Amino acid sequence: MMENANVEPGSGAVPLPEEPELHDTFLLKLYVAGQTPKSMAAIENLNKICKEHLLGFYKLEVIDLARNPALARTDKILAIPTLVRNLPTPISRIIGDLSDEEQVLIGLNIKKI
Repeated sequence: MMENANVEPGSGAVPLPEEPELHDTFLLKLYVAGQTPKSMAAIENLNKICKEHLLGFYKLEVIDLARNPALARTDKILAIPTLVRNLPTPISRIIGDLSDEEQVLIGLNIKKI
């Protein structure tokens, strides 16, 4: 354990954390319809975003509504592709091929506006 030698007691300075904080695990579901160009682009774009910004802190499930269309009604999916972030709460949804990385990061609440 390393001490914060540069922080004077009573100075009002905030010491750096000694260990990295634990992050929430992102529980993501991506709803697609078969291997359409938009579905494939959404999968590729989301994989890239997760590897760059959430490495080690996400679980991703890709759900193909072409194989199980009943899930669209059950999970209230109105358009595809749709990304649903179930955790951390609140639940959020992003519709489209996820090509606008900045908007996806804002929608996932990884990047502030």
